[in-house]
Amino acid sequence: MAAGRDLSVLFDPASVAVLGASNDESKYGNWISVQALRMANSRPVHLINRRAEPVLGRPTYRSLAEAPGPAELVVIAVPAAGFEPAVDDALRAGARAIVGITAGFAELGPEGRAVQERVARRVRAAGALLLGPNCLGVADSTTGLTLASNPLPPGGVSLLSQSGNMALELSQMLAGHGLGFARFASLGNQADLAVADLILSCTSHPGTELIAVYCEDFGDGRAFVAAAAEATRAGKPVLLLTVGGSAGSVRGARSHTGALTSDSAVIDAACRAAGVYRVASPRELANLARALCGGATGGGATGGGAAAVRVRRVAVLADGGGHGALACDLLEAAGLAVPEFPLALAAELRGQLPPSAAVSNPVDLAGTRDISTFARVLAAMLGSADIDGALVTGYFGGYGEYGPALASAEVAAAGAMADQARAHGKPLAVHTMYPDSPAARVLAERGVPVFGAVEDAARTLALLGSGGTVTAVTPPRLAPPVTQDGYWDARRLLREAGVEFPAAALITAADQAAATAAEIGYPVVLKALGLPHKTDVGGVALGLTGEDELRTAFAGMSDRLRAPGYCVEAMVDLTEGVELIAGVRTDPRFGPVAMVGLGGVFTEVLSDVAFALAPISPASAKQLLTGLRSAALLCGVRGRAAVDLDAAAALIAAVTQVAAAHPEIAELEVNPLLATPHGALGLDAHIVLA
Repeated sequence: MAAGRDLSVLFDPASVAVLGASNDESKYGNWISVQALRMANSRPVHLINRRAEPVLGRPTYRSLAEAPGPAELVVIAVPAAGFEPAVDDALRAGARAIVGITAGFAELGPEGRAVQERVARRVRAAGALLLGPNCLGVADSTTGLTLASNPLPPGGVSLLSQSGNMALELSQMLAGHGLGFARFASLGNQADLAVADLILSCTSHPGTELIAVYCEDFGDGRAFVAAAAEATRAGKPVLLLTVGGSAGSVRGARSHTGALTSDSAVIDAACRAAGVYRVASPRELANLARALCGGATGGGATGGGAAAVRVRRVAVLADGGGHGALACDLLEAAGLAVPEFPLALAAELRGQLPPSAAVSNPVDLAGTRDISTFARVLAAMLGSADIDGALVTGYFGGYGEYGPALASAEVAAAGAMADQARAHGKPLAVHTMYPDSPAARVLAERGVPVFGAVEDAARTLALLGSGGTVTAVTPPRLAPPVTQDGYWDARRLLREAGVEFPAAALITAADQAAATAAEIGYPVVLKALGLPHKTDVGGVALGLTGEDELRTAFAGMSDRLRAPGYCVEAMVDLTEGVELIAGVRTDPRFGPVAMVGLGGVFTEVLSDVAFALAPISPASAKQLLTGLRSAALLCGVRGRAAVDLDAAAALIAAVTQVAAAHPEIAELEVNPLLATPHGALGLDAHIVLA
């Protein structure tokens, strides 16, 4: 396990102090003091108030120096103007960790950021830790630490949140699913301790089973990925709720915490690399946490977290046609498949059900009188190698209202259904119109997630297959810096890395152009060099079939563009190939990010692109290619031969290796990249230096 910063004093201090303790129930200094005094019997708690007036019936002290003993952890809840002196007071008194509740720093602009950074440097120089500022506090149920503004029930979830109110909503939703908290840390502005530090600490924390994160600014994005990957490998799922998918959310995050948000597609790529489950709302996070902690994956999260599952093909079991059909639509909308059952499974189900029952998927048990049928049918579904998981939807849970016999049978069926899910090790989600019924409670107690809305059940099944697997990203050895950014420079750099280009030569005059074309053979391409967007200004002439055409094109470009140089390049036959784009751009948080997609003139029109943290391997590049919406074009359609995917993937991987080895490159792109049945080669390239 990777070694992180030792945060034990933050979560298990020998003594604490609240600087800014108050009797005013509208102030954080009051809320934190109330919670701090809950642990007064287990560790010394000192309340600091500059007027030394009693707070909550307890004596206070004007400064930490006047307190009767030291405080390893100091919570500061004073106005912004007094924060810096308060930090100095805490460090002089020997504090090893500081929690900054005070707001008014980086979230307000450059001046506040400067104060925040100055304080953080001072804290680090003293060998101490700073959580926040602009945060809501910290808690640890395994050590009895209660220094958050609100009480939290104990349990196995560690919640890390950059938003105070979001933390409160998430805590309420998680508690509504019966989940409690091992740890809680409000990230605030992350002036010192960042989300990666907290994830690593929770990964090594025995009481943490699952890590839930709300984050707006990832700071060092690669550190976040490394920490989350470490947690994933340790069997502690990481669930992420973040922003950045809309212009409004980016503006809101910047004004809220001073965050620099990253593009949503880049965050998705980071999550895939680290095995993180990315969710879109607090409800999705709570639902998925319930499924992972409860054992929806066939084993539960107890003792080390839920195993990663790959959910693609789902069986639907309903007791009404409407619920079954709607569940199928919702599952497919979530990216899952509801395939027709193979003949053997359909025949097995036909032997158990009346002739009127549908057995092709979905299975409809409407009108059933034998409640045990639910468990038998589910066993057959989950036992099929062609099914990855199941969704039960409809009235199950309500049959018990018809009498004691049905109530008893329904509870027994619920237990048997939970047993089948665990025995087969496949996810099961249950939607019921009666989520508070005895049968539903049995399912929930046995680890099966139960939902009152079928869309929540469908979405949770889809999310279960979205994380849990780490994709290694190995940075290459850094290469000597690139100083030139022209087409020819990009071409030479990529050729040295093994990327093939058509035969070409630099020229400065028409006679040179003619001699080069005669050597490499017509048709040829003439390109003007040293111009941005050379195609847009007429700096590329394609398909020149003879010397006269070449000389005419050269004369026209020379007159119009006055380019510093030109090149003549062999014209490649495009009829058998598919034009792709392979590029890398540097994200301010996550570093080099690879982009693969349909290229040429279609890149911006169709926007069929995929992203991954760079560099990527040929195998990962191939996965990106086959995951494109237009992947069928690569496999051969309407009589066309399939392209050499391995050659294209190797070229793409080489482009990403070059970019990652040169941090001075802000963008590197090969477009078009021509993939043919016989190989792959770059037709154009460009570099943008940082």
